[in-house]
Amino acid sequence: MGRLIKYLFYLAILAGIGLVGYAYIGPFFGADFSPPAQEIRRPVELDAG
Repeated sequence: MGRLIKYLFYLAILAGIGLVGYAYIGPFFGADFSPPAQEIRRPVELDAG
């Protein structure tokens, strides 16, 4: 049981390193992480009565 937990811990560490690496190296391979930029305007009614 302890060996399974140890392997899951190592797998989680490797997954975290892989995710951080992909975040830094991804844009060089064409991955675009920026959100779509568009302006949204909605009228707001203030009820100050």
